[in-house]
Parts: sequence; structure tokens; C-alpha cells
Amino acid sequence: MKKLFLTLSAAVALTFAAQAQTEKGKTILGGTVSYDYSNVKDVDGSVQSFSIIPSVGVFVNDNVAVGLGIGYAWGQEDNGTNKTKIGEFSAAPYARLYKGDGNFKFFGQLSVPMGWGNSKVDDTKLGSSERYGVELAPGFAFFPTNKIGIEFSVRGLYYQNSTLKSEGGDNVSTNSFGLDASSFAPRIGLQFYF
Repeated sequence: MKKLFLTLSAAVALTFAAQAQTEKGKTILGGTVSYDYSNVKDVDGSVQSFSIIPSVGVFVNDNVAVGLGIGYAWGQEDNGTNKTKIGEFSAAPYARLYKGDGNFKFFGQLSVPMGWGNSKVDDTKLGSSERYGVELAPGFAFFPTNKIGIEFSVRGLYYQNSTLKSEGGDNVSTNSFGLDASSFAPRIGLQFYF
């Protein structure tokens, strides 16, 4: 009976502690780190990319956070003859709204990802690049403790404009728009709440 009472007490304490994580004045720390590599068998060449974007946010109201992610992204495409490289400084301001009580909360995040960088083939600069977009990503967070949130989300609805400004003066602009809600490729993250 004593063990049952202690177990129930711990569960109740954990539930109340988790509810206090998204209160006004709290801070959220997290970010993204990614690495991708692909190579087609029997074909010369490969594609790889790396990015790291730490982020910090503040709850300006209960269940409402605003923040900023700043980082770097790098990519390389090797076709067996030439290596095309892109290095980019990234920034992504965001606003996030949480709904729910207890250890599980749903959230929606509106972000404005941006990037500025350079493109090279081998060691010759091709030009500079700019990227601007907007993204609405749904997800849910599980709070196993009062300081940690484990998140599952999808990319959601997005728009992006990318422009490559060549050294010769020509510009190539690309617009992307889509809805990516694949449950087979969720984003999984870890956030810290203080």
C-alpha cells in the first residue's frame, strides 16, 4: 500500500510540474542538427549536407512562445567530375502556440526561415544565394520531466523563394510551395524548458 501511495504521489507531482513548463516568463532551448548523405550504386557522385541551428525562445504569455534560431548549413554535390558546394548562414524567427494540459500538449509553430550564402564549383565562386520562406508546422510535445520536452512534428505547410545571384549578373529564382504532413518522416526533437 505504501508503494502504491508513493507511486501515485510521484505521478501527480510529475503532472503538475509538467503543466508549469509553458507559463509566461519561461525559456525554451533547443535546435536542430542534421546530416544527410546519398550515393547511387554504380554511379559516380554523391550528395551530402549538414546543418546546425540552435534556437532559444521566451514564453511571452501562457502557452505562447517567440524565439529565434541561428545557425549554419553546408551542402555538397559531387558528380564525379566537379564538386558544387553551398555554405549558408541561416536564421529562423518563430512563434509557437501550445494547447492541452498535463504531460502532452499539441503545438503549432509559425516560422520564417531565411538564409544567405555562397555557391562554388570546386574552388571557383559561382555566386551568392538568398533564401526566404514561411512554414506552419504542427506537432505535439511529451513532457517526461518539468525541464525536458520530447517533440514530434511534421513540416506542414510551407513556401520558399530561393535566388542564386551568379558572378556574371544572371539570377536564377526558384519558388517552392507544399504541404508535407508525412507521418512516416516526422521531425523528432528535444527541448529544454527553464
